[in-house]
Amino acid sequence: MADLAPLSVASKFKWNWLKIVAMMIAAILALPILVVLVNVLIGDGEVWQHLYQTVLAEYISNSLLLMLGVGVGVLLIGVPCAWFTSMCNFPGRTFFSWALLLPMAMPAYIIAYTYTGVLDFAGPVQTLIREFTGWRYGEYWFFEIRSLGGAMVMLTLVLYPYVYLMSRAAFLEQSENTLEVSRTLGYSGRAVFFKLALPLARPAIVTGLTLALMETLADYGTVQYFSVNTFTTGILRTFYGFGDIAAASQLAGVLLLFVAVLILLERRSRHRIRYHASGLKKASNRRMVLKGGRGLLATLFCSLPILVGFFIPVIVLAYWAMFKAEMPGSNFIQLAWNSFYLAAIASLIVVSLALVLSYAIRLNNGKTVKASVGVAGLGYALPGTIIAIGTIVPLAWLDHRIIDLVKHYSGERVGLLFSGTLVALLFAYSVRFMAVSLGAVQNGLGKIKPSMDMAGRSLGMSPFKVLVRVHVPLLKGSVLTAMLIVFVDVLKELPATLVLRPFNFNTLAVRAFELASDERLVDAAPASLMIVLVGLVPVILLSRSISSRTGY
Repeated sequence: MADLAPLSVASKFKWNWLKIVAMMIAAILALPILVVLVNVLIGDGEVWQHLYQTVLAEYISNSLLLMLGVGVGVLLIGVPCAWFTSMCNFPGRTFFSWALLLPMAMPAYIIAYTYTGVLDFAGPVQTLIREFTGWRYGEYWFFEIRSLGGAMVMLTLVLYPYVYLMSRAAFLEQSENTLEVSRTLGYSGRAVFFKLALPLARPAIVTGLTLALMETLADYGTVQYFSVNTFTTGILRTFYGFGDIAAASQLAGVLLLFVAVLILLERRSRHRIRYHASGLKKASNRRMVLKGGRGLLATLFCSLPILVGFFIPVIVLAYWAMFKAEMPGSNFIQLAWNSFYLAAIASLIVVSLALVLSYAIRLNNGKTVKASVGVAGLGYALPGTIIAIGTIVPLAWLDHRIIDLVKHYSGERVGLLFSGTLVALLFAYSVRFMAVSLGAVQNGLGKIKPSMDMAGRSLGMSPFKVLVRVHVPLLKGSVLTAMLIVFVDVLKELPATLVLRPFNFNTLAVRAFELASDERLVDAAPASLMIVLVGLVPVILLSRSISSRTGY
């Protein structure tokens, strides 16, 4: 008779091989963060002293101002749009409920290139102003797109969906009875929003805001193109310009402190105030009807973010790509292929590791495994520049040790095996996007009853066979979703790719950045448009998932 001891969720196998493997994977994925922290302490301080005396204050002030501007912007757009689409009835509400997610498909650096081409001095808007008025340069005021303010606007347009998603989910979960009681007490619709619904949704709003601000700190393409000196531009400039990894790591350590503060604030917000659903009817079952001018204002308010954040940039990119850009040749095909297979391999690796880590938690639901997997998921909160620096240092060290060892024993000279190859890039992607994959896989595993594990184990299957033969087929939807999201994130990733890509190896994101940096915005359109169109796929799937789950 088969041994049934493992049926108690593997309690007798607390230190099985899967737990050890999971902890080893987590330790390896945490290596870039540890490297950055160690280099902060061992730097000689000469370059750091120079940075401190010259540009550090500018990096800090610009990063803080950028966070402030983007934070205010995403709140002003995301929260009202979430309220209108979840709690009100007005013309176009059904369309806006999912269409407001579309700007998520638009990388910030691409929308920055597009609006620069449209709004810059030589762009069509200012050209028309000069033609119609006869004014010359300096005789009229126009918003300077290549500025800190321009970076705030560009990032706000693509990051507000984080706040919108979280806020809408919170509003949809609020009880109709709670809001009805407030109305019987004489609260107006505005008072219900500000005094009741908004405080109840505050933890969710803060979570969405934290995600948007972490993405703001991680941005490189937009701030670099607009010549706004922030930590991300400073880290790469120090790394390439001074060749000082320790100084770059020290800058990365300061940026890491910013990220840690954001995470702590978000967790403290959820810890201090907790609201629980009453299990009664949802508030969205009885929406407020907005008629006449109020309904028109709601429609216009929800239309503007989609129009400015998605449709106008896509139309401009499509026009440039079809009528003005150079015809894509074999080089473009090679770039598309490089991007495709790199993203495909990375998504396979990341999801496979996420399956192992998630299943280890399922079998060994202890603090050690949970903490290890939690550390493995920290990468998504870190900018690609930090992960790139933390990746290249240990891999370069390992390469040189292998080169010295081979030369000592055989006299042969071997090239780089890890750093400067796709191995480094794939490792950085695994660190950066593990959290995305872990979330999807753990959510899917949570829906599978423990009895399925027991059935497999009673048939004599090992834990690994249960995972492969039982769970993976049941997790098909979650696994495909995770792979798709990681695929698109890798396709859009810029700073880590710029630092770690092999010599003479380009992707669509890097090529678009290079062309835009050379002021060839029109020629960057085909690569940019391809990235946006591929990015639409997970956004559409996400909106469909939300609609099917909520029924709204």
